Amino acid sequence: MRERIILGIDPGLAHTGWGIVSQQGSCLDCVAYGCVTTHPHEELSVRLLKIHQQIEAVVNRFQPTCMGIETVWFGQNVTAAFGTGQARGAALVACARAGLEVGEYTPRQIKMAVVGTGSADKAQVQYMVAQLLRLPQAPEPDHAADALAAALCHCTHAPLRKEMAV
Repeated sequence: MRERIILGIDPGLAHTGWGIVSQQGSCLDCVAYGCVTTHPHEELSVRLLKIHQQIEAVVNRFQPTCMGIETVWFGQNVTAAFGTGQARGAALVACARAGLEVGEYTPRQIKMAVVGTGSADKAQVQYMVAQLLRLPQAPEPDHAADALAAALCHCTHAPLRKEMAV
């Protein structure tokens, strides 16, 4: 079976987490992870450009074949959701330029895929990501762990999405 390199993204205007997972059959390995950080005192356009450029650099460096990204959850703070949506757009454009297959997943779907319950908290997600990828410790920051979780979710959901499309 061919190796797949999956990029996971946890979008956010202040912190956009990214993670790279290698999948060979049922074997999953963490390749790398990190976080793009922007500062509130910067112009919005500069913050979005930084997210775009750094995600594009990740794509160029690791050459993923597909990606999983978290959808925007509005919750109580609609203003924050708009910023997250804009950051998400900047990341998606970087991935579209590389021609990546994109899977979009709700926070609940990602938690369910990784932890087994859609109501898992951040610590549970970090713990299970470390366990599933055989990491010596939970990935930090939690945005990077969430991005790895999105990649793991794509590993399990992408084949289902293709079957349902047929």
